[in-house]
Amino acid sequence: MKPILNRFFRYIKIDTQSDPNNEEVFPSTEKQWDLANLLVKELKEMGMKEVSIDENAYIMASLPSNVDYHVPTIGFIAHMDTSPDFSGTNVNPQIHENYDGKDVVLNKDQNIVMTTDYFSDLLMYKGQTLITTDGTTLLGADDKAGVTEIMCAMKYLIAHPEIKHGKIRVGFTPDEEVGKGAHKFDVDKFEAEWAYTMDGGQVGELEYENFNAAGGKVIATGKSVHPGYAKDKLVNAMTIASEFIQALPAKEVPEHTEGREGFFHLHNMHGHVEHAELQYIIRDHDMEKFEARKALFQKTADKINKEHGSEVLKVEIKDQYFNMREKVEPVMHIVDIAEHAMQEVGVKPIIKAIRGGTDGSQLSYKGLPCPNIFAGGHNFHGKYEFVTVEAMEKATNVILKIAELTAKKYQ
Repeated sequence: MKPILNRFFRYIKIDTQSDPNNEEVFPSTEKQWDLANLLVKELKEMGMKEVSIDENAYIMASLPSNVDYHVPTIGFIAHMDTSPDFSGTNVNPQIHENYDGKDVVLNKDQNIVMTTDYFSDLLMYKGQTLITTDGTTLLGADDKAGVTEIMCAMKYLIAHPEIKHGKIRVGFTPDEEVGKGAHKFDVDKFEAEWAYTMDGGQVGELEYENFNAAGGKVIATGKSVHPGYAKDKLVNAMTIASEFIQALPAKEVPEHTEGREGFFHLHNMHGHVEHAELQYIIRDHDMEKFEARKALFQKTADKINKEHGSEVLKVEIKDQYFNMREKVEPVMHIVDIAEHAMQEVGVKPIIKAIRGGTDGSQLSYKGLPCPNIFAGGHNFHGKYEFVTVEAMEKATNVILKIAELTAKKYQ
């Protein structure tokens, strides 16, 4: 088995799901420390310098420059946690060597099949070594593929000093999947002029735009009365919550939008007669449209309250991150270097806006411009997630080439 695959398997078998409900603790789950401590050990063993891990499980390390002239310090960053939306416990990856381009049976007993009709991206990887789940968990390529690629690239550079490069910093973060990955990242300590997150999808992705993002909570309050005597007395919080859902634009949801189109996404709901809660994410690339979405969210609740004659709905809106384009465009040479690196290693760049966010969006606003590069995976956050060995190798080669081209640019 190839070393890159061994490393990837080692990481994905460690459960690192983060917890969106544990808002005050870093990391949000104790089990993220299991991977963090392993990475610290491996970074030291391979010969990386200035290896550190802080009280919040943020890892940093350095590869010293091997040239005698000044080159800006650059960084590569990936997150250790996996999505709370789908199980990351007991990941049992399956290897499909020389993938034949046909439907993939993930779990015969449960009749779970990944079809090429539905998941046409599979066809891009015909002939490659395909890694899938067994249909019962996510895979963890988001973002343990990125972690693997950075680790492999650093090990390769240490073993091949003939590749000239400036100082390189690497960083691994917890809790990206719950929107906190960069909250306690110490940009001053990282001491890089710019960085790249290895957290994109298909081969070739290069992104420096992302959604503006907010979280929205809707709390409905009702009154419980015996249903046999409820006329003009009972107020059902769940029914009121459903009024709110129906009042938002029906087509402005993830399943009906694409490109730079924004949306309202209801991702969690629970309740009973007296109390119901809705959890939304609100997204838009354009700042004016983003502000309008938040305003509509509040106005929708206000309208329902007015119709009921009392405050049956309460809304909480909290900004999460903003479009990094504003911070990256003044230093577009860092995108140009990544684009050139991809071309040099035979990868066609796909420059597009992220329909999501990465640690890089928050880091860019903290003073560390940070475009996003593909890690190679597809169908993140679920049982149909996959990646190929060849995609991870290409991402690793892009890291190596970025390091080399940056040194050449400042020679």
